Amino acid sequence: MNNQHWPDRYRTRSDSLARAVASPHLRRQQLVLAALVGAGIALAASWRPAHAGEDMVIRTMGPVSYVCGGIAEDERKQLAAQEKSFNMGILFTQGAEGEYLSDVAVRLIRDEQEVASFRAAGPRCLIRAPEGSYNIEASYKGQAKSIKISTGTRNAQLRW
Repeated sequence: MNNQHWPDRYRTRSDSLARAVASPHLRRQQLVLAALVGAGIALAASWRPAHAGEDMVIRTMGPVSYVCGGIAEDERKQLAAQEKSFNMGILFTQGAEGEYLSDVAVRLIRDEQEVASFRAAGPRCLIRAPEGSYNIEASYKGQAKSIKISTGTRNAQLRW
């Protein structure tokens, strides 16, 4: 009868050799490599390039609809094509060069009542709202700005 312990009997020769050769240092390297590969796969799975239309969704709050974007060229084209469906537009910029801003907190006020609030995902926001005058209050990195516009105004700008 074979004197081998029963699990060893079913191991392949290369598996036994690998176990014999593997040192604690080599095992540590293998674990680190496996962790790095796993992290890379997780990062790759979570990353996705921005495509126009995916993030530029028309959203509605009560009587107000809006869409924001316009950082990439394809987004600017898509917004330009949609502009006639909206009755107001605003652009968020900063500095003397007019660098585009995103992640701006926006509140739309009419007759001292908030009718919509949202976070602008891009520098240009198109807004469709009932006819009238609105105060747009916006905040970027804690610094507030406001502008009064009426429906039909498509080129308002707030600059920080």
